[in-house]
Order: sequence, then structure tokens, then C-alpha cells
Amino acid sequence: MDFQDRFFRSLFLGASALSALVTVAVLCFMVLLCLPVLKLDFIRHVLTAPWSPGQGQFGILPMMAGTICIAFLSLVISFPISLGCSFFIEILKPKGKGNLLKKLVQFMTAIPTVIYGFVGVFLLVPFIREIFAYGSGMCILSASLMLGLLISPTLILFFSQSFSRVPQSYLNAVDALGGTTWQKLYHVILPHAWKGMLTGIVLAFGRAMGDTLIALMISGNAVVMPSSLLDSARTLTAHIALIFAADFDSMEFKILFISGIVLYMMTSLGILFTRGLDRKGPA
Repeated sequence: MDFQDRFFRSLFLGASALSALVTVAVLCFMVLLCLPVLKLDFIRHVLTAPWSPGQGQFGILPMMAGTICIAFLSLVISFPISLGCSFFIEILKPKGKGNLLKKLVQFMTAIPTVIYGFVGVFLLVPFIREIFAYGSGMCILSASLMLGLLISPTLILFFSQSFSRVPQSYLNAVDALGGTTWQKLYHVILPHAWKGMLTGIVLAFGRAMGDTLIALMISGNAVVMPSSLLDSARTLTAHIALIFAADFDSMEFKILFISGIVLYMMTSLGILFTRGLDRKGPA
């Protein structure tokens, strides 16, 4: 190994170590600031009670439920669309159209999140309100639809990259045997590409949970347990952005860091789950 290789290896190793150190430092910072809540054995109340500071209740359960509902539904909406687009781009490969769609998807990744939020407020929310004739239109369904559009480019690019790694000889063998396009997708492509697809799903789910603007602008921000897709809800990220706590010693201020830790743990569990599946060996 020459000097250049050693230099870049050390550089990348140092960057990785620095990233890990910053991540751990952020977690320690949040734990330190909410340590008084943990010492008071108040954590069970925080994770199960409703949010009503005027009555001494500081529970974040409604926000946890809103976060999971909106993020999961956005993933359910985005997954089939992203799978179809990726198959169109990498497998069907229509002349010119596949590359055009891929360029469009890459362009969508550069659109600021606030633009999606404005589109949701002025186009999607009135549409949902008129179609269902219920509520204000700022609800879980509206936020999930817009978040599904937001995370679709991430899924499409990951799925496309995973599909492109399937050996062409396998696809040619299916064609030689007279297999259909569906059989090619189900029996060859998905079994070989599922690990890369899973990584994209976890990253997209993490982005959906961590998004602030769309949830803040479209979900309605009601601090109650949602009972239907047309109910307003508040996510943890929107809750952190909305709560104004001028007193650093107040319970509201400390609960914000509990919310951050919960988000941190949700994302970490998804990553650990993906790593666990990846260690099972090649597909």
C-alpha cells in the first residue's frame, strides 16, 4: 500500500470516526439536558400521557402516534410508485423515456422541502377537503401523501441502483426460458436486490420521521390521539418546532429533548435492523 492509499484510507477513517463521535455527542447532550426528568421517574408519564401543560401533563404519546402514522403511511404510498418507476427505468428501459424519468427524479431531490409544503397547502389540502367533505383537509392523509412524494426520489434511486446490480446474464436467462416481465421481477430481480431496497426504505422512513416543514404545514398540529386518516395530528418534529419554552428550567423545555431522544431511538432501531439483516449473508 503506497502513501496515497494510506493517506486516503486514514482520511476516510477519520471522517467516519468524527461522524460517529458527533452523533454520540448529540445523544449525550440530549440525555444530559433531560436528565432531571429521568431522575424524577417521570419518563413513564411522558411516554403515555397526553399533552396538556396547563394541567401538569407533558406526555408526548399523541406526537409519537402522529409521527409513526404519517411516516408509515407515506412509505406505504411511496413504495409501489417507486418500485414501478425503478423497474421502468432499469429493466424496461424504453428508449429515451427511462433516462428522462431518471433525470426528473434526480431533479426532484434538489427541490426544497418548503416547496412541497406550499404545494400541499394550496393544492392538496383543498382537494382532500372537497373530496372527503370532512375537516380542514390538514390531516394525516394530506401530510402522508406529500411526504410520500418527498421520499419517492430516495426510494427510486436506491431501487434503481439495486436493480442495476442484478447480473444481466440472469435476466437474459429468464428471457431465453420465455419468462414474463412479472416473473423476471418476482423471481430474479427482487431476490437479488432486496438488501439495497431495504436500505433505501430505512433511509426514506427516517427522512419521513425527521421531516419538519411538511408535518408543520399540512398535518394540522392537533395534540390529540388520531383516530382516522382525516384527523389532524402533530409529529415530534413539529412539536419541537412549535413549543416555545423561554425558561430553560421548565418542564416544556426538558420534554423537547425527550422528544429528540425518541426520534433518535426510532431511527437507530431502523438502522440496526437493517444491519442485522445484512449480516445474514448474501441474498
